[in-house]
Amino acid sequence: MGKKVGIIGAGISGLLACKYCLSKGHDPIVFECQSSIGGVWTKTVQTTKLQSPKSLYQFSDFPWPSSVTEDFPDSNQVFEYIQSYASHFNLIQYIKFNSRVQNIDYKVPSDDELEPQSPWDGEGKWEIIVEDTNAFSIKAYQVDFVILCVGRFSGIPNIPEFPPNQGPEVFDGEVIHSMDYAAMDNDRAASFVKGKNVAVMGFQKSALDISMECSTANGVENPCTVIYRTPHWNVPDYLPWGVPLPSLYFNRFAELSVHKPGEGLLLSLLATLLSPVKWAVSKFVESDIKHKHRLEKFGMVPKHSFLQEINSCLISTVPVGFYDNVEKGSIILKKSSTFCFCREGVLLDKEEEPLKTDLVILATGFKGDQKLKGIFACPKFQEYIMGSSEGAVPLYRQCIHPRIPQLAVIGFSESIANLYTSELRCRWVMELLDGTFELPNIQEMEKDISEWDKFMKRYSRQYYQRSCIGALHIWYNDQLCKDMGWNPKRKKGFLAELFEPYGPMDYTHK
Repeated sequence: MGKKVGIIGAGISGLLACKYCLSKGHDPIVFECQSSIGGVWTKTVQTTKLQSPKSLYQFSDFPWPSSVTEDFPDSNQVFEYIQSYASHFNLIQYIKFNSRVQNIDYKVPSDDELEPQSPWDGEGKWEIIVEDTNAFSIKAYQVDFVILCVGRFSGIPNIPEFPPNQGPEVFDGEVIHSMDYAAMDNDRAASFVKGKNVAVMGFQKSALDISMECSTANGVENPCTVIYRTPHWNVPDYLPWGVPLPSLYFNRFAELSVHKPGEGLLLSLLATLLSPVKWAVSKFVESDIKHKHRLEKFGMVPKHSFLQEINSCLISTVPVGFYDNVEKGSIILKKSSTFCFCREGVLLDKEEEPLKTDLVILATGFKGDQKLKGIFACPKFQEYIMGSSEGAVPLYRQCIHPRIPQLAVIGFSESIANLYTSELRCRWVMELLDGTFELPNIQEMEKDISEWDKFMKRYSRQYYQRSCIGALHIWYNDQLCKDMGWNPKRKKGFLAELFEPYGPMDYTHK
């Protein structure tokens, strides 16, 4: 008999979880706080495009339509693709829209232990408290299993903290977060920035897109100032010097040069011997980015390597014409490790005069871990999911917390192409529910989590809490495949297995 599965969020991961629940005979119910599916793709900046080639960002059993010819589709095309997927598999009927989950709580019989020997022992059920934002009513649902698909790029904005009397309250202009800008329709956003001196804080994708739109609206008369702490290896395309980036990083040979969690002596020795190759590939890609973006001319060459960038899942594609606008003067780049507000604008490091501005847009990201924590009613589970302040969110296989029973988290840990990673994780969770395999004991899972934490700190450094598996996505997928009893080697022939890039279509079948 199938289980009642509560899925929180109807973005990419939530839709995948719903689809694979149904394929295994379970009974899903999806709670979505918005009025539409799509997650972050429901409200984007007009110029936003897919950050990875569509060949890496697609459902394994639902390819992109032939009408989409671009390698990097725009946000409308991505949203339509997601809608088509949901329609094709009849998922909409299982979704409760405008349903905001207030909290979830694990209920156990009075004679049951809260922490069984295994998180899957016992007779507990999850209670989900849901607010209907249209009817202003609250209802409790009981389910056997919960899948959290809340993502990390929405919800609680990351607002920098400022000393007293140096925050937005002393500024005569307006301060908004990038999520507020993205929530505007295109015409309203354009009129909102028109004729204003705009400062954008940040240098990731939202900051690049917003600053590009502001510069287009205002030109050199009212240039947009981008204030950043660290330059990044933001890519112009996925073809460094004409070589496809997946051929350099997304195959098994590339992963041989990376030290792996829990690796043996042979793999460790091989990774050490191949480290010069890893360094040379990184320099090869960096030289292409420096050449195409003229980074040296603008003083924008990062001090860290491209390898660290890809290991941190920080790769963003730069909007076409961004550095042309920098050269024209409609975008001004300013580096500052800190900033604060004054009446006229913002004060930057090593600047005697304030940067006079009318509008500050904080493209400073989100507090995804706090959103995850806030879902749990139980303080103990809140403590568990946050883990140590010195580590990433502690999830076995980036899906399961060893001490939180009957629950999975999908789409929080990052990869180079989150859709295809989320799909394989959903299939793994469904095989777990089906009893295809059993989890190790709590201590073994926590040891594995610790090994992955060390890996992320080694390769992602200060960005380790993003839980990025970018440099080892095939190795990671191999572990999921082995758990499920699948053959992890998906190519035909030794050379193909070693050198061909891996992608979603390699996992269409078991």
